Amino acid sequence: MKFILFFPKLFILILCLLKSWQCSSQKIELDYAQSQNIDFLIAQAKMLWEQRSDSTAVKNANHFLGLAYDVDQNNPEILSLYSKSLFFQGMFLEKDNKIKDSLFLKGSEISKTAVLSDLAFKQKLNNSIGDSSFKIISTLSEAPKELVPAMYWWATNKFWHLNNKAAIERINHRELLEVIMHRIISLEPEYEQGGAYRFFGVFYSRIPGVELNQSKVYFGKAITSAENYFGNKVQKSEFFYQKAGDKSSFLTLLQSVINLDASIYPEIMAENMFYQERAKLLLKQQDTLFE
Repeated sequence: MKFILFFPKLFILILCLLKSWQCSSQKIELDYAQSQNIDFLIAQAKMLWEQRSDSTAVKNANHFLGLAYDVDQNNPEILSLYSKSLFFQGMFLEKDNKIKDSLFLKGSEISKTAVLSDLAFKQKLNNSIGDSSFKIISTLSEAPKELVPAMYWWATNKFWHLNNKAAIERINHRELLEVIMHRIISLEPEYEQGGAYRFFGVFYSRIPGVELNQSKVYFGKAITSAENYFGNKVQKSEFFYQKAGDKSSFLTLLQSVINLDASIYPEIMAENMFYQERAKLLLKQQDTLFE
C-alpha cells in the first residue's frame, strides 16, 4: 500500500521539478533575449550617433537609447551616451524651450541616477556623516575618475535646464554644480574638449555677484585645452564678450570660427558645424544683443 501511495507523490515531485526547470529555462532565454536586444539597440544607437550631423539620426539614436534604457537602467554605457545625446538634441536641434528643458532635465536625471546608484559611490555615501545634501556633496568631491562622464552630463544638463530660469534657481544649485565640475577638473580636465572649463565660463557669466573676469579666465582655459573645438570660442563670445559689452571682440571671434573648416576635425565635426551655425545666428542678432 505504501508502495502504491509513493508513485503519486513521486509523480507530483517530477511535475514540480519539470515546471521549475521550464520556468528557469524560460528565464534564461528571456535574459538572453533581453541581453541580445540591448546589444542590438546600443549598436543601432552608436551607429546613428556617428551620423549626428543629421538631426534625424540624433532623434533616432535617442529612440533606440530610450528603449535600451527601459530594459536596463543600470548600464553605464547606455546612461552615458543617452544623457549626452539628449543634451545634443536639446542644445543643437530643438527650438522650443519647453522641449529643450525636458531633454536637459531628463539627461540630468539619468546621469544623476548613474552616479548615485554606483556601488562604490553608494558605499562611500553611506559611510559619510552629515545631512543628506552634505553627504552627497562630500562624496562627489572625492568621486573616482570612472564617474567623470556621468557627473559631467549630470551637471551640464542640469545647468542648461536652469539657464533660462530665475537666477535664484542657478544660485540654489551653485554648490552642487561647482563641486562636480571642480572634481572633473582635478581628474580629467580635458574631458569633452575642456568641458568643465567651458562650463564655468558660461556659469560665472550667469551667476549674479560673481566677478565677470572669472568667466574670462575659464574660457581662456577651455580654449587652451581644446582650441579646435568651436564651442569654446562661440560660447565665449555669446556669454563673456556680450556681457562685457565688447562688441568688437564678439564679432572678431565669431567671424574667425565661421571662417574655419569644420571637417578638419572629424571626431567633433558635427558639434563644430552646429556651433558655426550658432555663430552665424549670433552675428545676425548683434544689434539686438548690444543695444
